[in-house]
Amino acid sequence: MTPQPTHVFVYGTLMPGERNAHLTAAGVPQAQPATLRGFTLYHLHPEAYPALRPGPAEAQVRGVLLTYGPEAWAAALPQLDELEGVDEQPPLYTREVATLQLDSGEEVAAWVYIYARPDRLAQPGAVPVAGGDWRAAPHRERPAAGER
Repeated sequence: MTPQPTHVFVYGTLMPGERNAHLTAAGVPQAQPATLRGFTLYHLHPEAYPALRPGPAEAQVRGVLLTYGPEAWAAALPQLDELEGVDEQPPLYTREVATLQLDSGEEVAAWVYIYARPDRLAQPGAVPVAGGDWRAAPHRERPAAGER
């Protein structure tokens, strides 16, 4: 399946209605509910943001597929990469292509940000999110000023 360079799957603070959604609003992307299979979603505390990692085949994460026009994507991508720490050393997240399933059943290739510091998940405060839906995670309030 060929990736659509203007599609990104968001599953946490970037989803519509969440605290960083303003960063995805450039160009008013089309938003569609979607599921990513084979990944596990964690809630990191005290960071109060999610971590997505490969998981068992039966695992799933609920989120939203955002589809941008080419110009809006060119504006949004640098902001998304900065928030996700793609260029940090070591990176906080990597941006990779994955196949999602829309609620309609259609499969779509999209960019997904995958947490790149798996050692953190073995420490206290990394809790799998039951059902893979960030909106159901407890204690996901905004972190202190200057944090993600």
